[in-house]
Amino acid sequence: MNGGIPSKERSLLLDAPNLGELEKEYLCRCVDENYVSTVGPFVGEFEERFAAYVGCARAVSVQSGTAALHVALMVSGVGPGDEVICPALTFVATANPILYVGAVPVFVDVDPETWTLDPRGVERAITPRTKAVLPVHLYGVPCAMDELGELARRHGLTVIEDATESLGATYQGRMTGTFGHLGCFSFNGNKVLTTGGGGMIVTDDEELGGRIKHLVNQARDPQKGFWHTGLGWNYRMTNLEAALGLAQLQRLPGFLEKKRDFVGAYREILDDLPQVRFQQAPEGSLPSWWLPSVTLEGTASVSSAQEALRERGVPTRRVFQPLPALPQFAPFAKGAYPVAEHLFARGLNLPGSTCNDDGMIRFAAEELRRVLAESDQS
Repeated sequence: MNGGIPSKERSLLLDAPNLGELEKEYLCRCVDENYVSTVGPFVGEFEERFAAYVGCARAVSVQSGTAALHVALMVSGVGPGDEVICPALTFVATANPILYVGAVPVFVDVDPETWTLDPRGVERAITPRTKAVLPVHLYGVPCAMDELGELARRHGLTVIEDATESLGATYQGRMTGTFGHLGCFSFNGNKVLTTGGGGMIVTDDEELGGRIKHLVNQARDPQKGFWHTGLGWNYRMTNLEAALGLAQLQRLPGFLEKKRDFVGAYREILDDLPQVRFQQAPEGSLPSWWLPSVTLEGTASVSSAQEALRERGVPTRRVFQPLPALPQFAPFAKGAYPVAEHLFARGLNLPGSTCNDDGMIRFAAEELRRVLAESDQS
């Protein structure tokens, strides 16, 4: 690499995981001690350290962020006929579990600055059938949890945070995932912290945490052999995954610092361009910036810019498709979702993998600047 410019030996990466010697060390320990399945000490240690990191009483590991959301809805008593409010702009895994439990997703448009659930829309969407609110800290930017929490308290609603993209982000000094009754995290391969797959549910309710731990192990009572107290799931994390998680958790502060520095570099180079608008953080928050995200406004063609960047070695990704447009959710769509639709039409995720360095990120920003200037001249 020369001055941060990508080369054949090292390419810019959008959201690739950052694995190294510490991960190898933990995985070797796991294999050497013959703890590779769901039974062994690494899972418990990972749960304890994770709970301490986010600042909650209990953390229970699961197989994915989707599994975490599914279990959270189930233990919250959400079922057929209940309504769950969630943002129109998010990954499909946020809303699929609502259908798993037979409930009705109620989509609300997002705030045009933060791209997260708009509390004013939530208030308008509450009905006597509303059981829960499912805010999403999209791309690592925290929601306005004070306003959403107040609405939930006033109407007696359960809050389940989808913090799958926001590990390490804070709002008013507290970690995302710790404001609601339950918080759900993902450790998919492209997240800030990865275990290859996997996820976590966090809560300050020790009894509820114990119940979740029981249910994700097929609701088995270990004191009675193969006696299962009811319907459960095989959603347990393996020790191999937990070993990766322990190593990644040690490196997490460095990952977060890099991601925040990356957004600073993008802003330094692009903030003066009228065509570029960054996703904004709410006052009093410190995002994790899982994926730096912008919209390209005016006459700029998003698809053309994306293709031009790809040709120059800069990978990008389009913003999520608004969920009400998807076949399984179309029956629940009510009217238009103009902000979500605009962000989908104009939005881009920029390279944010911590395998990149500052020079590479600055290269990506400069190339985007050049692409937009060339577009203006054509």
